[in-house]
Amino acid sequence: MKEKYLAIGEELDQDEYFICDYKVKSDLSIETAGSRIAEEESTGTWTRPTTLTEDIYKKYGGKVVMAEGNMVRIGFPVVDFSGDIGGVPQILSIIAGNLFGLDSLKKVRLHDIQIPSVITERYPGPKFGISGLRKLLDRPEKPLVGTIVKPKIGLPPKEFAEYVYQAGKGGLTNSKDDETLVDQDFCPLEERVSAVSEKLDLLEEEGHMMIHAHNVSTSGHEILDAADIALENGARQLMVDVLTVGFSGVQALAEDPSIDVPVHVHRAMHGALTKDPEHGISMPVICKLVRMIGGDSFHIGTYGTGKMHANISEELRSKEALIGDMHGIVRTIPVSSGGLHPGHMTDLMEKSGNDVQIQAGGGVSGHPDGVRAGAAAMIQAVDAAYEGISLDEYAKTHEELKKALERWS
Repeated sequence: MKEKYLAIGEELDQDEYFICDYKVKSDLSIETAGSRIAEEESTGTWTRPTTLTEDIYKKYGGKVVMAEGNMVRIGFPVVDFSGDIGGVPQILSIIAGNLFGLDSLKKVRLHDIQIPSVITERYPGPKFGISGLRKLLDRPEKPLVGTIVKPKIGLPPKEFAEYVYQAGKGGLTNSKDDETLVDQDFCPLEERVSAVSEKLDLLEEEGHMMIHAHNVSTSGHEILDAADIALENGARQLMVDVLTVGFSGVQALAEDPSIDVPVHVHRAMHGALTKDPEHGISMPVICKLVRMIGGDSFHIGTYGTGKMHANISEELRSKEALIGDMHGIVRTIPVSSGGLHPGHMTDLMEKSGNDVQIQAGGGVSGHPDGVRAGAAAMIQAVDAAYEGISLDEYAKTHEELKKALERWS
């Protein structure tokens, strides 16, 4: 029966199949390895079941349509993903399920996916996305520029809110909780949101628009309650860790009609899936799913300019997954964060373009003159890069940037 899963060279109707590309390392031939994946994730098992009829195979079986080098392309019929319940958990169970545990495969990586429109149309997509966030912040062309409140685990609410205020006075458009902070005793969600909201209102009165993403990452049955607490206390943006909470948590926030603020999506724990170039799931795959279920902004990396492991070609593909055409779904803004400081801005923006949200934690709070000066230095560096002026030249007339470059040269 295994031979049935091979359909090398067949052209698949992209409206009828969910198409997946896998990178495979195995002692098997690449064709046989692909067949093992297709059967395991659709209609097969380790032996020939008497219940697998030709009709079932033709309707529901995966097809290996390409097997070259170490890459295979498999199409799974859209009927495999049909029904009123299931969602991304069921999608992942097919395209990224038991295949990683197959003993006959040494390594396998889900490299890319093509999602048919019959599936994407079931999902909300972003409510705001790039254009909505730009309108909300009155920043039509330049990158959004933000910070993460440090220390990473957080501060007491009053000090936390003052950090956000000083960052806004320095010119930043965005700030956010870090992924480790949710509702700890020393910084409860309700108190934190209320304190930050007061400062954001003050900034708006003073003529500056800024939003802060409050982390509501919690258990699935509690996430909407956490969102309600945040919104009742004035939250202008919510944040969720997609991999620790699950894709369904993001979707729950995005689909709830009472949530009328952007959803910022963090990728905490992603390295467990994405770091090994031969095994796991690539970031572009995760990006497409996050965009489909409604993430307005999503972290993809710093193109090799920060502290985190980088695969620049994969980060460029991730950017395209968020901002390229996807059956008309609103574009999600890519977020770059992780060890950034003003000195990185020219190199970063050459790769990211202007449709990016840049987040610097230590690169703001670590400025020798404090948070406000650190924020100003980030804005100055982005302005310089946007205008095509070298950072050293721009720093001659901008003291905050000058000190930042001296500190992190």
